[in-house]
Amino acid sequence: HPPRWKRSQPIQGRFLNPTFTMAPKKSSKSKGTPVKKSATKADPLFPARPRSFNVGGAIRPAGRDLSRFVRWPKYVRIQRQRAVLYQRLKVPPAINQFTKAIGKNEAVNVFKLLNKYRPETPAAKKQRQKEQAASEVKGKGKTANVPHQLKFGLKHVTTLVEEKKASLVLIACDVDPIELVLWLPALCRKMEVPFLIVKDKARLGTLVHQKTSAVIALTGVNKEDVAQLKIFQELGLEKFNKNTELMRKWGGGIMGLKTQAKLDKRAKAVAIEESKKQASLKH
Repeated sequence: HPPRWKRSQPIQGRFLNPTFTMAPKKSSKSKGTPVKKSATKADPLFPARPRSFNVGGAIRPAGRDLSRFVRWPKYVRIQRQRAVLYQRLKVPPAINQFTKAIGKNEAVNVFKLLNKYRPETPAAKKQRQKEQAASEVKGKGKTANVPHQLKFGLKHVTTLVEEKKASLVLIACDVDPIELVLWLPALCRKMEVPFLIVKDKARLGTLVHQKTSAVIALTGVNKEDVAQLKIFQELGLEKFNKNTELMRKWGGGIMGLKTQAKLDKRAKAVAIEESKKQASLKH
């Protein structure tokens, strides 16, 4: 048991023992004189070369491309990962057909024709309506009808295809999400409307004074461009509408370089083993 201490007189409601005192605190400062450290002399044979560990500093490998070590923005990473996934996974024909856009030379000629039929700007439309109203007032009768121009907007183009009013439909290959236009090729085939898949939605957008456009339709052209339009209609029918292989061919299933090398190595090992078996059977 701990020793029992005698209680002294209470001071302010507490019992204190006057015989005990607190130990004095030790001073933090040492009374002794500080020891001086001898300065180390730099060795002339091995001079100090401090490194910079910042990006592109001293440890950067000379002449090496460091782009794969860069932390790219999230949208860049997502679009790159999506592209890799489209290669690795098996892609059904309905989606895979959007990777088979028309070639560069064909696209140049198509866009050259479509550029003639860009929609009117609000200012040009107002001016035309003014001139038309002025001619009606003078009694000259109505002027020419609204000129042929490109139609855009998913709902509008769908209606034109359903009513068989569209002469040629152009679909962008990079619409996101792809489900927006996934059904349109099937509708065009059913209604026998020629269509082309082109690169890309931004290029279609510039034709109709927009940032991007998923679909564009041409309802008619001037007399001088009828022959040109017919060529593109035949191209669409041949490459897309009546192309049975395009409707059946799956995409993707392409492995990475490491996996391909591993599979090749495995196939070679199997071939060697098989040849050894054949040799043993002969003997």
